[in-house]
Amino acid sequence: MSAFKKIAACALVVGGVGVAGPLAAQEAPTIVTVVKVTGENWFKRMEEGVVAYDKENADVHASQVGPAKADAAQQGRLIEDLIAKKVDAIAVVPMDPSALEGVFKRAMKRGIKVVTHEADNLKNTQVDIEAFDNAAFGAHFNERLSECMGHTGKWTSFVGSLGSLTHVQWADGGAEYAKQFPGMELVSPKNESFNDANKAYDKAKELLRRYPDIKGFQGGAAIDVIGIGRAVEEAGLNGKVCVVGLGLPQDTGRYLESGAVQSISFWDPKDAGFVMNKVAKMVIDGVEFTEGMDLGVPGYNKIHIKKGPGEGVILVGQAWVDVDKSNYKDYPF
Repeated sequence: MSAFKKIAACALVVGGVGVAGPLAAQEAPTIVTVVKVTGENWFKRMEEGVVAYDKENADVHASQVGPAKADAAQQGRLIEDLIAKKVDAIAVVPMDPSALEGVFKRAMKRGIKVVTHEADNLKNTQVDIEAFDNAAFGAHFNERLSECMGHTGKWTSFVGSLGSLTHVQWADGGAEYAKQFPGMELVSPKNESFNDANKAYDKAKELLRRYPDIKGFQGGAAIDVIGIGRAVEEAGLNGKVCVVGLGLPQDTGRYLESGAVQSISFWDPKDAGFVMNKVAKMVIDGVEFTEGMDLGVPGYNKIHIKKGPGEGVILVGQAWVDVDKSNYKDYPF
């Protein structure tokens, strides 16, 4: 806790009845980030950004929570609890955006500011933040995958869940890109891993049995390439089957080294956690967002603004990074 926060807290305790009212009115606003699942390395890294924002801003209380497993219902219950606690703002990475429309609407009716990430279809949010154009990101995955495959052969895609909007957008973007190559054949698209590397591993093994001539896998959740890479490695198919997708460098490093995974792309979850909280505070303060605005975070230095499907806006950055065997060690997460 910062010195400012400690002093404010002590003043509220010892100031007596005559002082409590004015000090309470000046109490730092509370922003809580709600992630898809707690414990996953992607969201551990995101929490580093939330903690950094809290430390750098004495006038805010920022923290992160998440359900024990990737489940929209559990995430919704966490948000309901935060509404009951009357926090000032929530910054959410929804497991299934459409499943949370109702709870977000209730939050906003209570005066709680709502900021989201990876959810550009939401009506009940004031600001949704996207690290980049999602269709373009999916096409970029498939550009790397199809090149590795020689633009021919069977391939498939993975998503955290069919409700995970951005994962589905990446899978669709990849499928659209692959259409330009007549030899590319998409089989069993959008396999659900539920953000679980073991489930991705089991599904990849099943697909390798079902399609022994499959040549490519496009991962969606941050752990998909880990499970797929493990299955490819165990089958002795390193370098014969191409694997690309979202991932973190240190998680995926051993598979990049072995050739079970060819490349990953990502945006830094730490930066996303920081920028979500910064934007939430801006919403609390009534700041207007403008085209080309610099949010002071790498990848979000020149944001593009789009009208959201509801009353809110969508802020789009340019934050993706490509990593392969040659450079994954440059990233310490």
